[in-house]
Order: sequence, then structure tokens, then C-alpha cells
Amino acid sequence: MTVAFVLGGGGVRGATEVGMLRALLDAGIVPSLVVGTSIGAINGAAVAQDPTPAVVDRLERAWASPTAGAVYGESFPRQLRRLAKSRTHLNDPGALRTLIADMLGEETRFEDLVVPLAVCAASIERAAEHWFDSGPLVDAVIASASVPAALPPQRIGDEHFIDGGVVNSIPLGEAVARGATTIYVLQVGRIEEPLAVPRTPADVGRVAFEVSRRHRFQRERAAVPAHVDLHVLPYGGRQPGDHKVGAYRRLDRTHARIEAARDATAAYLAERGLGA
Repeated sequence: MTVAFVLGGGGVRGATEVGMLRALLDAGIVPSLVVGTSIGAINGAAVAQDPTPAVVDRLERAWASPTAGAVYGESFPRQLRRLAKSRTHLNDPGALRTLIADMLGEETRFEDLVVPLAVCAASIERAAEHWFDSGPLVDAVIASASVPAALPPQRIGDEHFIDGGVVNSIPLGEAVARGATTIYVLQVGRIEEPLAVPRTPADVGRVAFEVSRRHRFQRERAAVPAHVDLHVLPYGGRQPGDHKVGAYRRLDRTHARIEAARDATAAYLAERGLGA
């Protein structure tokens, strides 16, 4: 049996995945494969390196750290100055590298991990989905989490990569393709929330991306073979302010997200008799 954890994208809402990991690992459910995109690549790399409850404490500290706050937390005037200078991005990519390197180790390679890991990024030159599963880890995870406009593309070799959520936000199909027979999907909740016709320019982009994200996931979900045991874990509900444009910057709800997702996932596992 191959147990896969599939960790989707979702920015600061990725804290929900930390709560889900707490519930899974506390229940004795340990992955033999981890697949991740964007923030799911960061959380996924950590659990692939240390698939024990101790990793959740590390992730909680990282999410609450000043370094995490610096990834998107600069003042708007400073972001605008950076955009005017770079013409491509608002935020300093150095904060994200520091966060990931401190968590995983700058020199760590995929081959050093306890559990096999694959992370998704989008290649600009090939206009294609790309999966990293060998070689240097930190650069690959940064590539997977390089949100367009917020962060610059990550160069690896002769290619430039942007956030994997552009092509595969919840990579369920990849876990199936890699032989998973039991799959736990750790997602940030957007697939559970209703969409409405956009009324503002910001709504247009958000709704368009959500249609793309949800369409692919639901298509892959419908195509899961009958022999695969699939569990899409509950995220615990929306937090105040999640509907606002600036919600992607807010880390003040991190602990609440973790606790809500842990409680919801623990209840889900208990109801189905999963784990210890």
C-alpha cells in the first residue's frame, strides 16, 4: 500500500495543512509519498524530511516567525517601489528563500528526504507543468511557490519557473500516476466555498483562477481509479477577512487556521475509523 499526502496551493491559508498534518500524524497515518504545489510544496517538503509529529511544531514555529511575515508583509509603498524597479514583482524573494532554507537546510537534496517527494512548478519557456523529484530541494520548492507578480520567476538551469498553482493547484492526478493507493488531500478550503459572479476587477482574476483550479481538481477526482482510497480532508471553515483582497498577506489567523483544520480532520478520521 502506498499512502500519499497531496498538499495543494493557497498562500497563507496553507496553515490549514499544518493542522491537517497534526491530525494525520497524531493518528499514526504516515505518508510513503508526498506530492505538493506552492505552499503545499513547502509544507510537503518538511513532512517528507521528517514524517513525525515533531515536524508540525517546526512548521508552526516557521509560520509564526518574522521571516514568514516578511515574505508578503512589506509596506505597500515599498512593494510599489520594487515593482517600479523590477517591473515584474512586488516582494523580496530573499525572505522566501530564508524561510525555506532555514526549515529544510540550504544544501538538502530530494535524495536526502525520508519520504519520496515531488513538487510542481510551471515552466515559462515550455508553457508546461514540471515535476521536481531529484536534485537540490530548496530551489525546486522556491520555484513551486513563486507566485506571479508577487515574486520573480525562479531560474533553474536554462529555464524559468513560476508557481505550480498556475498549472496544477491540487495535484491529485500526479499521486495516482506515481502509484498511490490511499490518498489524503490536504487543501485550503477554496474548493468547498461557493463562487459568485465577479463584481470588481479583483474578483475577475480571483474567480477565473478558482474556476481553473477547481475544474482540474474535480476532473482528476472523477478519474481516480476504483482501487484508490481517496480522502479529501476538511479545512475547518473560513476565517474572518478571508474574502478581502489583502487576505493573502494576513498571518494573524495562522493559529486559528491550524486549530480549526486539526479539529475538523481529527473528527473526519475518527468518524471513519482511520488511523490509530
